[in-house]
This record gives sequence, C-alpha cells and structure tokens, in this order.
Amino acid sequence: MAIHHAQPGEVIDVLPLADAFAASKTTTLIKSPHVEVIRMVLSAGKVISEHKAPGEIIVQCLEGNITFTTMGEPKKLRKGDMLYLSAGEPHALEAIEDSSFLLTIVAQCGQATP
Repeated sequence: MAIHHAQPGEVIDVLPLADAFAASKTTTLIKSPHVEVIRMVLSAGKVISEHKAPGEIIVQCLEGNITFTTMGEPKKLRKGDMLYLSAGEPHALEAIEDSSFLLTIVAQCGQATP
C-alpha cells in the first residue's frame, strides 16, 4: 500500500499530538521533487547523531523540548521555535522531552529531495 502524502490544496493537521503522542510515529506529510515536509516524533532521550541534509532545512518545534546542535553549539527549541540551516550544514539533535517537530527539506537547484 502506498504512503499517503498531502496533495496540493489539502489541509494538514499539525497540532501538538498531546495524548496521542505515544501512538504516533514519524510521518512524511508532503513529498514533491523540490520540497519534503516530515513530522518527526521523538521520545524523550532519543538522539539522532550528527548528519547533513541534502538541501536547506527548516525545523519548527510543535511540542516538547529539543536540543539541536549545529555550528558548534547547542540550540534549544521549544514549542513555537523555528531554526533554519543551509544545505549540508552538520547537525545533531536530542529530544529532552517527548517532542514533535516539522522538518522541511528544500532541494537545491537542479536536485530533487531524497
């Protein structure tokens, strides 16, 4: 069965998961040749080691508390905070609390999202 991605004009619910957090998982909401939007769901203590994204990224914290380490320093993201990084910028993160956030990857000119 194919994974559903939102179509142009479709409304997507990105409210905090709250009580539904435990039953939720990371989901790709939108995927096109140039943009991918993923709702990341990380339980407290989850660490994603340093890596690089193939395009520019925008991270918007929807709930919880995330430490996002990039450019040599930790940056705290809480509900409502947003962070932008250039393509290929190394970064790592840790969920301090149960957290969800939107990750938007924008493909560089001439490339498609993975």
